[in-house]
Amino acid sequence: MGNLVATNRSAEAYHTKMLEEVVGSRFAAQSLVRSYKRSFNGFAAYLTPQEHEKLAGHEEVVSIFPSTTYKLQTTRSWDFIGFPENVTRNPTIESDTIIGVIDSGIWPESQSFTDKGFGPVPKKWKGVCSGGTNFTCNNKIIGARYYNTMSPNDTTARDNVGHGSHTSSIAAGVPVRGASFYGIAEGTARGGAPSARIAVYKVCHKDSCGAVDLLAALDDAIADGVDIITISLGGDPLELKSDVIAIGSFHAAQHGVLVVQSAGNGAAKATVASVAPWIFSVGASSTDRGIITRVALGNGSILTGKSVNSFDFEGKSFPLAYGKDVTIKCNESSAMDCAPDCIVPSLVKGKIVLCRMYDFTFEVYNAGALGIIFNEESFLPDNEVDDDSDVAPIAAIGLKRKDFNVVEGYFNSTKSSEVNILTSETTKNLDAPRVAGFSSKGPSTIIPDILKPDITAPGMEILAAYSPLASPSEYDSDHRSVNYNIISGTSMSCPHVAGAAAYVKSFRPNWSPSAIKSALMTTARKLDPTKDQYAEFAYGAGQIDPIKAVDAGLVYETSTQDYITFLCNLGYDSATIKNMFKANTTCPAKPATTIKDLNYPSMTSQIKTAKGSKSAVTFSEKFTRTVTNVGAGKSTYKATASAGPGYNISVTPSVLTFAATNEKKTFEVVVSGKIDYGKMLSASLEWSDGVHLVRSPIVVFPDNFFDS
Repeated sequence: MGNLVATNRSAEAYHTKMLEEVVGSRFAAQSLVRSYKRSFNGFAAYLTPQEHEKLAGHEEVVSIFPSTTYKLQTTRSWDFIGFPENVTRNPTIESDTIIGVIDSGIWPESQSFTDKGFGPVPKKWKGVCSGGTNFTCNNKIIGARYYNTMSPNDTTARDNVGHGSHTSSIAAGVPVRGASFYGIAEGTARGGAPSARIAVYKVCHKDSCGAVDLLAALDDAIADGVDIITISLGGDPLELKSDVIAIGSFHAAQHGVLVVQSAGNGAAKATVASVAPWIFSVGASSTDRGIITRVALGNGSILTGKSVNSFDFEGKSFPLAYGKDVTIKCNESSAMDCAPDCIVPSLVKGKIVLCRMYDFTFEVYNAGALGIIFNEESFLPDNEVDDDSDVAPIAAIGLKRKDFNVVEGYFNSTKSSEVNILTSETTKNLDAPRVAGFSSKGPSTIIPDILKPDITAPGMEILAAYSPLASPSEYDSDHRSVNYNIISGTSMSCPHVAGAAAYVKSFRPNWSPSAIKSALMTTARKLDPTKDQYAEFAYGAGQIDPIKAVDAGLVYETSTQDYITFLCNLGYDSATIKNMFKANTTCPAKPATTIKDLNYPSMTSQIKTAKGSKSAVTFSEKFTRTVTNVGAGKSTYKATASAGPGYNISVTPSVLTFAATNEKKTFEVVVSGKIDYGKMLSASLEWSDGVHLVRSPIVVFPDNFFDS
């Protein structure tokens, strides 16, 4: 994957010729799956292990990796982050901004995507409306493509999953009054950049998205002329040379396109999957609106839990079933978990079932029960909490362990126990913002000296557009049809950042992708580290503040050459960088800089420790950074570093004086001290001219942090 082929032959013919040398001329055409020829050079092919090995030895092949299957990862959220509907906008430029959504397609008839009041398609648009069967674009949805290598029978960009419509409307949906999910969370659903145009690239079908199609979509989106790409999908952390999103996004950055990606829903530390520094990686956090459900017990007790329950039992109570009473072939423990094939349908008809495990909701639903009460803490990693509500196919409520035990005690003490699960309601969430338990945390296992995720945004219980063809609970047998649905995930936080980036770009159209990213990071609202044990590894720089980002004062710009130097420092050789990342360079034998010196808005360093040691380690780490003045021509910024026991931070120089806009200044930061086994140092540096506050998180941690 790399530079475009310098030949008179077409890229596809060139790729076929390479395959002929491996599989023979008779089979090359059948072997070639897709040729990437618009923005970068590469191809996908069916190969045996022997053919793979032979092709890998070709002098013009720098890397071969298997196709990966990626997984899919607002009436209140924008207001909560201080971004009201009546915010000052630059509508002319915002309307000229194009957001490419790589997802599961879109439902074009949704009210969120009406083109009423929109002018003609921007002149810079080079794409097409090739949405396939029964799909029509408009002046809001200006382009559509579908890719169906994994699902050849799906020949439309229409969204039959719901995910793509949801993410598209969060990023750029027009305001829709009175949106709700069966009356729950009612309000105005809107996107961050409602005047922006949407280009749709459907690569996902149900729960899978093929790497072959994903790379093709990135290739097309870059050539089509989008400004921002939002990708709410991912998988396991991969080396950059094997990560198609990282490779395609590097080319996007070279073309001035910002790529925003969800960090992942891995929950635990060291699970963040979006690791490339040129990608804007987003974690998920809560808003001040929560959705709760209550369960009324027959003894008069009422307990509060989590779920999005639209079913209304009109005050009626129903028998409670549990464990050995509803099975004939499982042991009592498995039946109490509601394990697969344990529940007998005739024994739960007309009843609500108590389950110790969340995972087996479908078993209860499939058995024909009216509802489920489950222990919502049964599936979380140790020391993690989660407060998001999900839509279930039946009446459902998740309880904290202590409240679940109350219901269990009630069941055991009563021969004819009855309960009623009430319809969900909204409540004030006083703990917000807090990083979601499901949100993937750092440090990155691939590049530990780059802080990931970069930032966080609302991703819990987000109401947004949906496909009426898709089940709101994601169970195929749940035939309810809705136009708006409530979903949680970093998939939802990612388009929030894409919409915020489009807003910033509408005021700063000449800013580079790295400048927009820097502005959103350095103006982000710092979150409370006492609410999350992983601090910056959970929320990065903090929660987005789009309005402040427009007037950031200083930005950390990262050039293509900076990224090339970074790749050299990461251990890639010149040939790999040239062929895969379309960049000519000669990596020095002894690099003058390190990975942590990449001109990044955050500063991170992993400290090496003696193998097996659990002793505290002394460290002294230096970071070199350059900032660009994007504020007033003449300005003076003074540095303030955080202070704490066990470490010291010095900044040289500590005062930066600028004479003009776009002037650059370089400084050094030295962080020194002692850090305990398995712990992390969480600090920060702020530059201020009395008007702007430009904050960078600083994180230092030992390599045994992964083991603790």
